[in-house]
Formats: sequence, C-alpha cells, structure tokens
Amino acid sequence: MADVMGVDGHDMATSSTGMPQLDFSTWANQIFWLLVALIVIYLVLSRVALPRIAAVLAERQGTISNDIARAEDLKRQASEAEAAYEQALKDARAEAQAISQNTRDEIKTQVTKATQEADARIAEKTAEAESAVAAIRASAMENVEAVAKDTAEALVAALGGSADTAVISDAVDNRMKG
Repeated sequence: MADVMGVDGHDMATSSTGMPQLDFSTWANQIFWLLVALIVIYLVLSRVALPRIAAVLAERQGTISNDIARAEDLKRQASEAEAAYEQALKDARAEAQAISQNTRDEIKTQVTKATQEADARIAEKTAEAESAVAAIRASAMENVEAVAKDTAEALVAALGGSADTAVISDAVDNRMKG
C-alpha cells in the first residue's frame, strides 16, 4: 500500500490540489511572511549594505577628486617646466650666438693682425729683393759693359786693326745708353 499512497503517506487524491501558493487558505500566512521578509531586507539594506555602498562611492568620489586635482597640479607643473625649458633653451641659444659672434670677431682680429704682419714681411722681403735685383742689375750692367769693351777690343784686334781703348769705351757707352 505504500506504493499507492506515495512517499510521505498521503493519499494521491489529497495531494493533487495544485500549487500551495495558489491555495487561498494559506494567503494570509504568505502575506505575513512576505511583509516580514521585505521589512528585514529593507532594514538590512538601509542599515548595513547601503551605508557601505555609500561609503565606497564617497571614497571613490574623493579619490577621483584628488586624482583630478593632482592631475591639474601636475599639468600646471609640466607647463611651468616647459616654460622654464623654453626660457633656458632661448638663453642657451642667445649665449651660443654671443659666443659665436665673439669668436668670429676674435678670429677676424687675429686674421687682420696676421695679414698685416704678413704684408709687412712681404713688403720688407720685396724691398730686399728689389735692392738685391737692382744691385745684381747694376753689377750685370757693369759686367756687360766690361765684357762688351773686351769683346769689341778682341774683334777689332781679330780683324787686324788696332783700336784705342778710350774710343772703344766711348763707343760701347754710347751704344748702351741707347
């Protein structure tokens, strides 16, 4: 008979009434426990869960606000650092140009001084060379004159004549003058 009666011993006819939630005889009990459960859930949420969630949200908002403030401060510092870098770069360029101009001026001065010294040495050596050339030319003219007189005297003697040294000397002098 246990097979026909079911597992818990109730008759099948009595257990086939349907879902117990739809049984109107238990609705008052169900509504009571529903209200108790809702009140407990409300109290747990309002006293425990929601304050914790609110605290976490407030902490996150504070962290976000602090991060934004720190980011703005870092942005300001970066702008100041960039301005300082630009100023330092501008100063360095100006200093480099000044150094470059000073170096150019110094080199020009040195080149001018060296050119003047070289020109003075060249003028001195040119004067020495010109005086040496003049001395050589004068010596050469004297030698040419002496050679011309000796040659003229030898030619006259070779041709069989005799010439006076004074006449030959006068003839060579006249010819050398033009």
